[in-house]
Amino acid sequence: MTLRVGVIGVGAIGQDHIRRLTHVISGARVVALTDVDAQRAQSAAGSLDGARVHATGQDLIDDGDVDAILVTSWGPTHEEYVLASIAAGKPVFCEKPLAPTPDACLRIVKAEVARGRRLVQVGFMRRYDAGYRAMKKGLARGTLGAPLLAHCAHRNPTAPPYGFTSEMMISDSAVHEIDIVRWLFDQEIAAGTVLKPRRTTLGDPNLQDPLIMILEMADGVVVDVEVFVNCGYGYDIRCEVVAESGTVALSDGGEIVITSNGLHSRPVPADWRERFVRAYDVELQEWVEVVSAGDASGPSSWDGYAAAAVVERCLEALQSGQRSTVQLEDRPELYRTPGGTNAVEQSTEGHRASR
Repeated sequence: MTLRVGVIGVGAIGQDHIRRLTHVISGARVVALTDVDAQRAQSAAGSLDGARVHATGQDLIDDGDVDAILVTSWGPTHEEYVLASIAAGKPVFCEKPLAPTPDACLRIVKAEVARGRRLVQVGFMRRYDAGYRAMKKGLARGTLGAPLLAHCAHRNPTAPPYGFTSEMMISDSAVHEIDIVRWLFDQEIAAGTVLKPRRTTLGDPNLQDPLIMILEMADGVVVDVEVFVNCGYGYDIRCEVVAESGTVALSDGGEIVITSNGLHSRPVPADWRERFVRAYDVELQEWVEVVSAGDASGPSSWDGYAAAAVVERCLEALQSGQRSTVQLEDRPELYRTPGGTNAVEQSTEGHRASR
C-alpha cells in the first residue's frame, strides 16, 4: 500500500520533504499540496505526477484521496492545520514548532486525547540521527552508570539573514537541544537559566551571541547548552554526556579524514541540511512505515508541548537574568506508553533490523 500524502506549505523545507517523499524514501506518494503562494504551489506540483493543488489547507485535509498530512507551513498556522487533521482522523506530521505557544500546543494535546489515539508526530529530527541514537543506546546499556551532566553546543557559521533575534536563538535553534536531552534522559526539564557571555563582534550587534543555557532535568542532571550563531567556521553540533563511570559523545560529524600539508583534518558541515540530511530521510521513512501500519511513534504532541513550555521559560530567563522553573500539566495516559514513546521507537527500530 502506498501512503497518499498531502503537503501544506511548499517553502524550502516543504519542497525538501516533497523531494524526499518522491525520490528518496519508499511507500509514499505526494498526491496534493497547497501554499499561501498559489504560484509556488503550482510550480511545485509541476514536478509531481497527478498531484492536485488545493486553495486552502482545510480543502487539502478534506480531500478523500489524502491519507496523511505533512504540515510545513509558517509556524503560527500549525495549530489550525494539526487540529483540523485530528478532527478528520488523519495522521499528521508537523514540522517544529508544533505551535508557537504552550497553550496552543495543549489544545492540540487535548484534541488528540479526546480523539483517543495518537495521530501527531512533531519534526524533531535529531532523534533519528545515527549519532544521537548511538548515544542513547550507550546510556541504556547501563555500563556508564547514572548520567550526571551534559555539554551541548549549537553553532551556525552565520545567523540567518531574515531578522534573526536573540529570542530566536532559543526558540528556533536551541529547541532542538531542549528536545534531545528530554529524549536522551527520559526526563522533563524542571528549570532553565540563560547566561550572556561576551558578545562576538561578528554579525548583528543587537544579537546577544553567544548564549549559554543551563537546563536542570527533573532527576538532577544539569545540561549546559552553548548557542553561537555566528561562529564563522561551519555548522557544528556537539553533545557529550558525563556519567558516573564514563562519558559518551557525538563524533565531530566528519565522515572522512583529510591528510594534507602535514595535517589530519575533518570537514565541518556547511549547514543543517548537510549535517542532518540522513536523519530527515530516516525520520520520514519511519513515519511512513508506522502510519501505513496504523500505528504511531516518534516525537508526540506532548513532546511538542513540553519543548514549547521550556522555550517559554528560557525566554523569560533571558529577559530576567534569573532562574525560571518549568511547570507542566499532568501528562495524559495517551502519552504514557510502557517505557514512554522511546520504547515504541526502539521496538520499531528493532523490528526493522530483524526483517
